[in-house]
Amino acid sequence: MTFTETKLKGCFVLEPKVFNDDRGYFMESFNRERFNNGVGESVNFVQDNQSFSSRGVVRAIHYQKGEYAQAKLVRVLSGAVLDVAVDLRKNSATFGEHVAIELSDENKKQLFIPRGFGHGFVVLSETAEFFYKCDNYYNKETEGGIIYNDPALNIDWKMTADKIKVSDKDLILPTLENARL
Repeated sequence: MTFTETKLKGCFVLEPKVFNDDRGYFMESFNRERFNNGVGESVNFVQDNQSFSSRGVVRAIHYQKGEYAQAKLVRVLSGAVLDVAVDLRKNSATFGEHVAIELSDENKKQLFIPRGFGHGFVVLSETAEFFYKCDNYYNKETEGGIIYNDPALNIDWKMTADKIKVSDKDLILPTLENARL
C-alpha cells in the first residue's frame, strides 16, 4: 500500500496493491501495523460505519469536537464519490482549506482524515456504498457541521446545484465563520 500525504498535513491518500486475474481481484484493505507506519502515528479504530446513497446525495461537512473528535479512514465499496476533507484545526497553516479526492470501487483509493477535520462527500455514480473506520465513538452532543456550499470553502462538488440532494439537517448547518469548532 502506498501512502501519499495531501496538501493538508496528516491527511493521506492510500492506494492498495491490487492483485487481478481472470477470477477477479484481491487486496489488503487494512493492516494496522502498515497503516500506523504509513501515516506516522498510532491510530486505534473502534467503530465501522457504512452508508448507501444515490447520485447527487451530499453528506455535508461533519465533525466531532473535543474529546470525541474522530480520525476516519474512508473508502467506497461500490460506485464513486467525491470525498472532501476540510482542515478545521484553528492553529493549522491550512485552516479552512480542503482536499477533494474521487474514491471509487474501481480505483480502490482510501482517504485518511485525522482528528480536527471536517468530512463530507457527494455521490457521483448512480448509487454508492461508503465505508469508514473511526478511532472514536460517535457522540451526538459533540457533533458539528458546516454547510456544504459555504462560499469561504468554495468546494467544487462536481455536480450542478439542481442535481444535489441534501438532508434537511445539513441544509441548516452554519458557515465555517459561524461554526462552533
